[in-house]
Amino acid sequence: MTDREHDQSRLDELELGVVDDVDGRALATLRRIYEVGDPVPPSLLDRVKFAITLDDLEAEVAMLQRESLPELAGARSDDLLRARTVTFTSDTLTTMVTITPLENDGVRLDGWAAPGAFLNVELRIGEQTRHVTADEDGRFVFEHVDHGLAQLVLRQNEAREGDHPVITPAIEI
Repeated sequence: MTDREHDQSRLDELELGVVDDVDGRALATLRRIYEVGDPVPPSLLDRVKFAITLDDLEAEVAMLQRESLPELAGARSDDLLRARTVTFTSDTLTTMVTITPLENDGVRLDGWAAPGAFLNVELRIGEQTRHVTADEDGRFVFEHVDHGLAQLVLRQNEAREGDHPVITPAIEI
């Protein structure tokens, strides 16, 4: 048997072999190396779910247009609270959301959609889904929201043929 045939025979045996404790330790070490050197982003799973959901829906996806971080003085403390304003645009809708930190560790979301009279606004954050209806000016509020990866889905209150929901990209709040 030549060296090449011997090597191929050994590879064939390894392919058919059972993973033993030595293999398990080697794989665990390799996993730890990747977890430290190139960890999976924490929001990857939510982003993959979002992409799969889009494949199943006819929806218009809004683009993150701009994000600003003005500093606001806290009314009851000397600390500066950082509020963010995020603007999303799509072909049919522009939505601006101000994210204001609350003292009890959550945030308040104040939003305005144009044109947005009486839109159904859905907030998806983690496994939770919350709903509100925008007023006649397109304004909506989510009073207390936990931190996490969040996205909005905006739908016409009285859907007409050709109307599609507008879905924003997920943002960290």
